Amino acid sequence: MRDFSQGPFLVIWELTQACDLACRHCRASAQPARHPQELTTAEAMGVLAQIRGFGDPLLVFTGGDPLKREDLFDILTASVRSGLRTAITPSATPLLTRDAVRRFRDIGIARMATSLDGADEEQHDRFRGVEGSFRITLDALRAARELGLETQVNTTVTRRNLPSLERIAGLVADHGAKLWSVFFLVLTGRALLEDDLEAEEYEQVFERLFRISLTAPFDIKTTEAQHYRRYLAQQKKLAQLPATAGNGPALRQAGINDGKGFLFISHTGEIYPSGFLEISAGNVRSISLARAYRESRLFRLLRDGDALGGKCGACEYRNLCGGSRARAWAFTGDFLAPDPRCSYVPPGFSAPAFQPQPAVARPR
Repeated sequence: MRDFSQGPFLVIWELTQACDLACRHCRASAQPARHPQELTTAEAMGVLAQIRGFGDPLLVFTGGDPLKREDLFDILTASVRSGLRTAITPSATPLLTRDAVRRFRDIGIARMATSLDGADEEQHDRFRGVEGSFRITLDALRAARELGLETQVNTTVTRRNLPSLERIAGLVADHGAKLWSVFFLVLTGRALLEDDLEAEEYEQVFERLFRISLTAPFDIKTTEAQHYRRYLAQQKKLAQLPATAGNGPALRQAGINDGKGFLFISHTGEIYPSGFLEISAGNVRSISLARAYRESRLFRLLRDGDALGGKCGACEYRNLCGGSRARAWAFTGDFLAPDPRCSYVPPGFSAPAFQPQPAVARPR
């Protein structure tokens, strides 16, 4: 397993909080206008050099909507020229034109990700809060395919689209995406408890994803559902998982977790273990990324499987999975607590039943 003590495998950079969508679950609580304290172009170039100093992590530019920044293409060009594997997740608004997709390709962007949270226009647009988002999403995927730009589709599972996962998977296949990244709700930003699933329902979704993966022409990975790796490992033990399935991204990213192989930079330069775990290890304006990632107590604790509490600490899969540290924080205020949306109980472990309650919302 890769050693994540010196550098992350994946860096997510929230270039801006600005976005013209109004998504129900938005982690960033995005607003139409840019924040006055966003990193400047010059500061962004300095951060790029620091990321490159880690070696060759995958860098994903996100938001908000990165297209809301006038200097986006300058930053993307600098990132690619530095040798970083660079991807982008634009929002499906009128800014995401065919010309924008072409510019992504011409610059050398490795992959463009778009969000698809419904199997039809009504379901998706209601989730995203703006009419026309579904159409723009599919148009962008078609344009990327025609232009030769690799794509992935991001879907956040909630009660609102739970019955439609197989139909969404069909759209992912139809539009030639290489990866379906399935996000599971963390109660941050605008996310609501009423939209979340129970722990047993997570297991049911895992089974559905597993069945889809057996025949899908794309890979599947999960975000903030690290226990899907545990589920796949269990299927492997039961000889239900084909030998080649171990090469997929879900198991290739074994051990990666919030702050462990994963680094998030906010639009104002805060250094977080993930976008869903907004505990800062410092700001890029006052501390280097390398120092925050390698030396801060926050990141070092998150990389220590023996520091995990409750059943996560006792679990034989803790170094493969580790549970969602962001979800533990959102429900309990303790990022080392057990993941409240995991139903698995390690052999020999017993503890009082836990009834999670969302922690009080914290200021951004």
